[in-house]
Amino acid sequence: MELKPLVVLTGPTAVGKTNLSIRLAKETGGEIISADSMQVYRHMDIGSAKIRPEQMQSVPHHLIDVLEPWEDFNVVTFQKLCKDAINEICESGSLTILTGGTGFYIQAALYDIDFTENEENRPYRKELEEIAANAGPAVLHEMLRKADPDSAEAIHANNVKRVIRALEFYRETGKRISEHNAVEREKQAAYRFCYFVLTQNRQTLYERIDSRVDAMISDGLVEEVNALREMGLHRGNGSMQGLGYKEILAYLEGETSLDEAVYRIKRDTRHFAKRQLTWFRREKDVIWIDKDRFSGDEEQILAFMKTKMKEKGI
Repeated sequence: MELKPLVVLTGPTAVGKTNLSIRLAKETGGEIISADSMQVYRHMDIGSAKIRPEQMQSVPHHLIDVLEPWEDFNVVTFQKLCKDAINEICESGSLTILTGGTGFYIQAALYDIDFTENEENRPYRKELEEIAANAGPAVLHEMLRKADPDSAEAIHANNVKRVIRALEFYRETGKRISEHNAVEREKQAAYRFCYFVLTQNRQTLYERIDSRVDAMISDGLVEEVNALREMGLHRGNGSMQGLGYKEILAYLEGETSLDEAVYRIKRDTRHFAKRQLTWFRREKDVIWIDKDRFSGDEEQILAFMKTKMKEKGI
C-alpha cells in the first residue's frame, strides 16, 4: 500500500514557522495541522502565539481551538486527532503540512508510536500527583532523574503529566520509557515524509523570542490570563502550565512582580528553544534549513523545500 505524503515543518519557538507554512501551503495546495500542545485550547491565543484567522490566508488549519482550557490534552489524544485530520486531508486530495514546535507530538504522528497507555494504575498516579502538589514538581523530576536520566533530560520539570507518565511506565514495566520510545523511533515511518527543521543563529533567535514576549504583553497577555482565572482556571489545570501562562498567573496571584514574570518567560522560552533543538538533533531523516544560509529569503527557502519534496516523491 502506498504511504500517504506528509510534510513536517518544525523548529524552535519564534523561528518563523507560521509564515513559511502558510506560503508553502499556498504554493502546494496544502492544509496545515498544528503540532502544538497549547494552540488546541480556545481562549488561549496570545500566550500560545496562535495564528490569527486573518493570517491564515484561507489555508485550512486543523487542531486549533478544538478544546476548552479545562479539558485534558496529551500526546495520545493528539495522535488520534492528527491521524483523523491527515486522513481527511488526503481524501480531499490536498497535501498535509504538519507544523509546530512540539517534537514529541510530531514523532508520535510520524511513526505512529505506541505509548502503551495504562489507565489502571490510579493509586500510584494519585500518589505522584500529590507529591507534585505538596512537595513541588522539582521533587518529582528528581525521582525521574534517578529512574530514567534520559527522560529527565528530555522532559521539563514543569511538564508534570509527562514526568508522571514516565515514572508510571517505569513502575509498570521495570523499563525506562526513554528506551521504549527509542525502540519505537526505529519503526518505519507511517507516511512518505519530508521533515524540515527551520533554524537560525542563536543570538538572533533569542532576540526574536524577547521581542515576541514583549509583543505578547503589549497585546494583552495579562488580561488574557486574568480572563482565564475568572473562568475558574488555576495552576492545577494542564493548560495553565504553558509558558507565559504560569508566570503571569504567579504575578496575578501576587507571588512576583510583572517585570520578574516577563523576565522568567523570556528566560524559560530561551531554555525551551534550546531543548527543542536538542530534540530535533536526535531525530532521523531530518532536513535542516538554516535561515542564515539563505539570508532569510523565503523565496529561496521555499525553492529549496520544494526541491527536497520532489526528491522524496511528494
